[in-house]
Amino acid sequence: MLMNLLLVFVPLSLVLEYVVRAPPLWVFVTAVIGIVPLADWMRKGTEGIAGVAGPTIGGLLSVTFGNLAELILAIFVLIAGNTAVVKAQITGSIIGNALLGLGLAVLAGSFGRARQTFNKQGAQQLASMLVLLVLALVLPAIYDYTERTGAFRAPDAGVLANLDEYLSLGVAVVLILVYLLNLVYTLVTHRDVFSLEDDAESHGPAWPLSRSVLVLVAATVLVAVEAELVSGALEATSRALGLSPFFLGIVVLAIVGNFAEYVGATYFARRGRIGLAVSIAVGGTIQVALLTAPLLVIVSYFIGHPMNLVFGSPLELFAIIAVPLIVNSITRDGETTWFEGVLLITVYVLLALAFFFATPSAEGEASIPAPAAHASLRQTLTTLPGG
Repeated sequence: MLMNLLLVFVPLSLVLEYVVRAPPLWVFVTAVIGIVPLADWMRKGTEGIAGVAGPTIGGLLSVTFGNLAELILAIFVLIAGNTAVVKAQITGSIIGNALLGLGLAVLAGSFGRARQTFNKQGAQQLASMLVLLVLALVLPAIYDYTERTGAFRAPDAGVLANLDEYLSLGVAVVLILVYLLNLVYTLVTHRDVFSLEDDAESHGPAWPLSRSVLVLVAATVLVAVEAELVSGALEATSRALGLSPFFLGIVVLAIVGNFAEYVGATYFARRGRIGLAVSIAVGGTIQVALLTAPLLVIVSYFIGHPMNLVFGSPLELFAIIAVPLIVNSITRDGETTWFEGVLLITVYVLLALAFFFATPSAEGEASIPAPAAHASLRQTLTTLPGG
């Protein structure tokens, strides 16, 4: 019901942009909120098609379109030339799904229960895959650092930038190939390992195919419209709120793009199906690393704003590398308690706080001055006793 009520922000954002000509801040806020229920309707449409298409094809559709709203939002931010914000959004999605999404699910599912148990074999398979994918994502950054420090014959900055892009493209192609093999592995050859819950019960009564397709197409088009509004108002909103575009990407845009997954994981955990909730949260993180990020690298070349996978901030690298370690520690014993949910959310909040005070200098943000309010708050805190 709440999701449906939020749909009012879709026409409201359009009126504010094209009729009232409201300040970008209001357009940004209403468009961001409008994307949340649209992403949920995209999920429902996909699940409706999946229910008709059968378990294998349905699973393929659910996995492939699971992050479509986030991908569309990131593409429009790319079109606006904010490559650093898109990379921040990738980082935010990885830590958001694995820490905030899973933490909320564990905490919600623990009310009235001392502990919850799940199939640790399937969860550990996902966690192990996450380790390998994170290593692939940080490889371009390690390569860039190695070249810059002169451990080998260091190229000049222009040549290194091109090499970073070529390596990122190569990593992107390899990850997409692994994604295709992963579909075969999880949906065909080892489907019994990853079927943590009954599919029919998970999706509920199937919609007619025509309705599902109509809902998916309509929601996708509207998400694209709202994403264009968000990208157009991003920098003005950053200045108005005193927040860096980097912070908006890594926290706000990442949460908006994955909010439907947070709701889904929390819903199933509350019903005592923590195994499915873990699968949604960890699977969403894998989806970002295995498909969303590589696709964005490839798409960036076609739209004239090439983006590499070099995460220049050590803080981003720390956050990304920490995710598989935390997920492994949570899934190792096959059970969760409410305090583990609290710890997951706490780690996310601490990282978000660090990102708030970060002053990124990655490409794409160099021309965007630090917002005055943000800089003022930093200066105020540093002048406090002991600061």
